[in-house]
Amino acid sequence: MLLVYTHKITPRLKFTFKHICKRILGLDVKFTSKIEDFIAHDSLKMSYTKQPLSNELFVRCHNLLFENGISDIDISVQQWDSTKGFFSTGDRSDLPFDIFAASFYLLSRYEEYLPHVKDDFGRYMAKESIAYKHRFLNQPVVDIWAYKLKDVLQERFPEFNFPNRTYKIQPVIDVPMAFYFRKKGFLRTIGGTITDIGRFKFKQLYQRYSVLMGFKRDPYDTFKWVITKQKQCNFKFMVLFLIGDYSTYDKNISVNKKEFVSLIKSVADYCNVGIKASYFALEDISILKKEKLKMEAIVNRDLKAVRHSFSKLNLPQSYRNLVELEIHQDFTMGYIDALGFRAGTCTPFQYYDLDFEVQTPLQINPYQCLDFALLKYQSALDKKEHLQKLIKEIKKVNGTFTPVFHNYTFSNIDRWDGFRSLFSLILDSVDEG
Repeated sequence: MLLVYTHKITPRLKFTFKHICKRILGLDVKFTSKIEDFIAHDSLKMSYTKQPLSNELFVRCHNLLFENGISDIDISVQQWDSTKGFFSTGDRSDLPFDIFAASFYLLSRYEEYLPHVKDDFGRYMAKESIAYKHRFLNQPVVDIWAYKLKDVLQERFPEFNFPNRTYKIQPVIDVPMAFYFRKKGFLRTIGGTITDIGRFKFKQLYQRYSVLMGFKRDPYDTFKWVITKQKQCNFKFMVLFLIGDYSTYDKNISVNKKEFVSLIKSVADYCNVGIKASYFALEDISILKKEKLKMEAIVNRDLKAVRHSFSKLNLPQSYRNLVELEIHQDFTMGYIDALGFRAGTCTPFQYYDLDFEVQTPLQINPYQCLDFALLKYQSALDKKEHLQKLIKEIKKVNGTFTPVFHNYTFSNIDRWDGFRSLFSLILDSVDEG
């Protein structure tokens, strides 16, 4: 157990140390403000305050973990070996940067509460982030910093055996529309037919009726392939179905269609399932609750996980709604336009509510790769290389790789050519060591 001496034990401090020490390094951590307890402790210990007590392992603290509320913080990002750091600590500190304050800044998404420019859908974009601006978005810096702390601890306490964690993957399959042509209802099918003719999309028209007449498989119906892949793995995929009402933004299949319900049930026999919350559920907790209850009725178990439509998050309200509805896992924390680490970590963490200054039961599973972000790389080789670089970064810290693909990503549609191979590459990365 690591004992941390500090002048003030705060919720921010406990949240951050537990993520770094417990979730990443596997160390139990306790805190004290009593010098005598600190002196008496005969195992791992460090002080996190303004001045060292003696010659103990000491990290000079920034004020961030002892403050309340949000303010505009002056941040100077500097090079630190092969990574970056901020909140420098001075000469007497055993680490050149306050990794705890810096980690809290990234994990709490502090910068997303500050004024920023949003895209057309109201999303926080990668280019607004400190990680993008200072070119460390491609590194899980919080995990890297944790391992730097581990190195310092090992140097001070060479007899201590640190637990090891292993690289994991947690694939997410997002299903905004289970079928492209089938089960759309008469009016939507006629509307699609007229659109195909009006836009001279005769190839699509032919495909539409080949599917509707049963001669061809629906291009979005890739679930047999997904289940086959799931059977080959000893970890569970998370499949998230959109079951909200049809709208301008969400053009899904109705849950009144028996075949759609049967599909969800059959996938749930092999994979973990959750919901892709509809666009309007993001703002309206009553809609989200309705969708939650629908899914629970289909699979006969409590809903565990959610991902929001369009990867949109409105902090803090989006996460507060999940907490209120006792939904315990979120898969929305990532960028749609860039590969990388939005919260600076590849380790799932609890959501910290900056307004209420409290750690919540909601586990955020940050994703590092959305299939759409790979489309900006033109060649199959480029896509593969960038994916392998990402995997390599996560493997360095034995983290959790969470990629988000869609059911149509595995179709034979031209733009998604080669994505089955990329998904297989991710699955195989677990066995590569």
